[in-house]
Amino acid sequence: MDLPVSPPVKPMLAKAVKGIPPGMVYEPKFDGFRCIVFRDGDEVELGSRNERPLTRYFPEVVEQVRAQLPPRCVLDGEIVVVRGSGLDFEALQQRIHPAASRINLLAGETPASLILFDLLALGDRSLLEAPFAERRAVLQEALAAVRPPVHVTPSTEDPAVAQEWFRVFEGAGFDGVIAKPRDIPYAQDQRLMCKVKHERTADCVVAGYRLHKDGLGVGSLVLGLYQDDGRLRHIGVASSFTRTRRAELLDELAPYRLDPGAPHPWADEGWEGRPGGNVSRWNNGKDLSVEPLRPELVVEVAYDAMEGDRLRHVAHFRRWRPDRDPRSCTYDQLERPVDFDVQRVLTTGTV
Repeated sequence: MDLPVSPPVKPMLAKAVKGIPPGMVYEPKFDGFRCIVFRDGDEVELGSRNERPLTRYFPEVVEQVRAQLPPRCVLDGEIVVVRGSGLDFEALQQRIHPAASRINLLAGETPASLILFDLLALGDRSLLEAPFAERRAVLQEALAAVRPPVHVTPSTEDPAVAQEWFRVFEGAGFDGVIAKPRDIPYAQDQRLMCKVKHERTADCVVAGYRLHKDGLGVGSLVLGLYQDDGRLRHIGVASSFTRTRRAELLDELAPYRLDPGAPHPWADEGWEGRPGGNVSRWNNGKDLSVEPLRPELVVEVAYDAMEGDRLRHVAHFRRWRPDRDPRSCTYDQLERPVDFDVQRVLTTGTV
C-alpha cells in the first residue's frame, strides 16, 4: 500500500466520564469490533485495536470497501452485526474463526456492517493533524453516497439529544455515547475523547473461578443467576483484579471448592467443556477451564449491559454480599433497556 497514513494505526481512545460533557460533538457508541480501514485501489486491509488484522474474517466488508469507499483512503470505524432490530455482539464474536470455510459461511448467514466515524487520510492527504470538526466535514462529503451495509455514524452537537440517545439507543444494543472535542487532532492511542457508558450492579452467585494466566491467583469469577425454573444459568465472569487481590481471592475461595464427585448445578455441562460454551477466539491456547465452587457465595458486580440472558462484557467485582441468599439472585433484578430499532438509529439518528 502507498497511502499517506500507513498501517498499523492504533485507534484514538476515549476516557470514561460520568455524564454528557458540554460543548462537544456527540456520537452513539457502537458495540462491535473497532476497525481501521485502509484502501489503496484493490488493496484493502482491516486493522484492529490490538493490531491483529480483521481482513480475513470479514470478506463481505472488504467487498463493500472496494465497492463504496474512495479509491485511496484511511478511515476509523466499527464492524458490527445487525440482527433483527439490534446489534448482535455474540454473532460478531462467532466470526473470528480459524477455518476459511466457516468464515465464508458466516459471511453469508450473519453479514457484518461497517459504521465509519473518522477520516484519517483521503487521496494523498493525511488528515491526522486536522481538527475533528474538519475531518468530520470531509468524511460526510466523501461518503455522502454510501449505502447499507456501510454507514456514516449519526452525530449531534446538542447535549440534550446526546442524553436522549444515551437513554434510548441502548435498546438497539449500543454501548453509550462518545463525546469528541471539535478541535482535537487524530492522536493514536491517546484518550482525548470521552465515553459515557451505562453502569449497573447485580448480585450474582459465584459458581467457580478461572486461574489467572500466570497461575498465581484467581483470574476471573464465574457468575450465575437463577432462572424461573430454578436452574442456575451461567451469565459471564467478573475480573480485573490486582495481583495482590488475585492471591487473596484464591485463599478466600478455597473453603468453597467442590469435593471430587460432589454435585454441582453445571455438572452436566462438563467443567472442561467451559460453562456456557465460551472459548477464546483471539487466543486458541488460552486456558478457560473452571474450578467449580459450591454455589454458596454471592458477589455484587458492576456491569454495563446484557446480551440476551448473558453479560455483554466482563463485569467488575464490587463486594461480597454475605447477607444475600444465593437462591434470591435471579434475573428479576436486572434492568431491561427500552427496545429500539438499530436501523432507525443508523438511517435517521433520531429517537
